[in-house]
Amino acid sequence: MATFIDICGTDLQLCPQLIEVDWRAPWLSPWRANGEAVAQRVAGGEPLPVALNQVAVALPACLVRFVPQSALPRAVAYEEHIFDTACVPTREGLHDFFNGLAWLQFPLTKRRLNQLHRAQIAEAGIQPVRGPARDALTLFDENAALLQAPDPLWDALAAKDWQTLFVELRPLWREVNLVLFGHALLEKLASPRKPITAHVYRAHAAGYGVADLDAWMAADLSAQKLATKPFAQLPVLGVPGWWPANEEPAFYLDPSVFRWPRS
Repeated sequence: MATFIDICGTDLQLCPQLIEVDWRAPWLSPWRANGEAVAQRVAGGEPLPVALNQVAVALPACLVRFVPQSALPRAVAYEEHIFDTACVPTREGLHDFFNGLAWLQFPLTKRRLNQLHRAQIAEAGIQPVRGPARDALTLFDENAALLQAPDPLWDALAAKDWQTLFVELRPLWREVNLVLFGHALLEKLASPRKPITAHVYRAHAAGYGVADLDAWMAADLSAQKLATKPFAQLPVLGVPGWWPANEEPAFYLDPSVFRWPRS
């Protein structure tokens, strides 16, 4: 099962929310070092905010500290609290585990998203229904993936031309750099299912490392750009090399997952 079982030993009650995380999964490769380090500490009995802070000490770029959810005052919005205090309220569980990892992996991008949220709140206040900009900011934060790819692949993805994307152009995927960003997306993939879909944002960073992507994204993101929803939808388990079943071309003929664009 998951390699995290080896970390927990026989007492899985120490980490009931983390035992399904398989750090061998290819989409977790960029996250594995920090993720396993935090998970080990949680397995040893540390609360998640404490474990995240202990790992963050070794990461000079980390811009926040993690605090229990109870530290968030009732009358203060979550994003406002982070902006004002540089403290991230954190609950136990996979969702906030991956959110904390995102702050460790992509500190500049996460700070930029927080700044954009705060600006929207300052402009419009907290509304019962988010506007287009905050909707898009939340979508990016929760479910985005960052893609560096040749034009033919991006064009096929944007057109939902699955046969071209995954079968005809399959050798071109060797030139792709795809990094999952959204913490809700990573949470869902703890139990992989074929329909899980990422909202892909095309990146043009100078390099392929996480730090390169982080710096580029922080400079590129704006509320206006995200409000246009510049995303392409990608069923994650269709990525070549990420799931054994997709070696068969018939994998991509499932219309409930690989849907054609509406006319």
